[in-house]
Amino acid sequence: MRLAYPVQKLQDWFTQQWVILWGKRIEPDAVPWLMGPFGKLGAIGDDFVTQLAEAEDLIIERNAASHGLIPSIKDLKLSDAEFIRLSQNIIEFYENTSRYKLTLSVQWNPLFKIFGNLVMSLFSNRIKQLNIPTNNTEKSNLLNSEIITLKEPKSNDVKYTIWYRTFISTGQVLYSGVYSTCTLPCGKICIKAVFPLPKGNATVIMLPSVGPKGELRLDSSGAKFGDPGFYFLLSDSKGGFWSQYIRSFRDHLTIYWDEETIFGEQTLTLWHQRVLRLNYEIHRK
Repeated sequence: MRLAYPVQKLQDWFTQQWVILWGKRIEPDAVPWLMGPFGKLGAIGDDFVTQLAEAEDLIIERNAASHGLIPSIKDLKLSDAEFIRLSQNIIEFYENTSRYKLTLSVQWNPLFKIFGNLVMSLFSNRIKQLNIPTNNTEKSNLLNSEIITLKEPKSNDVKYTIWYRTFISTGQVLYSGVYSTCTLPCGKICIKAVFPLPKGNATVIMLPSVGPKGELRLDSSGAKFGDPGFYFLLSDSKGGFWSQYIRSFRDHLTIYWDEETIFGEQTLTLWHQRVLRLNYEIHRK
């Protein structure tokens, strides 16, 4: 049996060993739709940006005036009817995310709040990643939202687009994720968010659709490996790669335009039970 990398925090080792025991061995070349950057040991935050740039000889560009999570909404290959229906304000946000500021409020299901506190104390606070507040917030927290790009030095092409979000009041990292599109084995094109973790990452793959009022819906629901959903990836002590598909954990995000403001409502569920809801307000800077 393969073992997780030994010289690290015990809780990280156990989590990775669980992925090895219950997940599957993967070959990176066989699953290009799934692969993404891994973090190194220790804190993640924006440290991994420098580490990734050095490892792949890339140029870091921060605070660019106009960069989006995806280069063009057309990359999602929506149907003609969906593309016509999709709000132009939402298209502008996804193609020029760096021009926008966000606020966040959080509502936890009390049944899962203990689990949230445990994750924060064991992992999130220490590694500076996936730091969702564990207290319900009636007032919105203002976020610092930054798009960081890593570019090829010769062609100047963007290889990685990183959305780095921190709380302005505390400087605490909320998310540090690499965003792109991917094509699943079934041929569907999805939005992929990769959140680097020590010796691995957490990857969320979300299938886009457009609702009747022009809202963008992103859904990570799936039934099996290769579907949209939530994946853990890691490298073991011998350099082998593993992935665990978490079918029971799902992420539903709706982005909509209403009264001169873009709103986002994100619901995370486990075993079809709501864990928490994140509400965003998105405004031009």
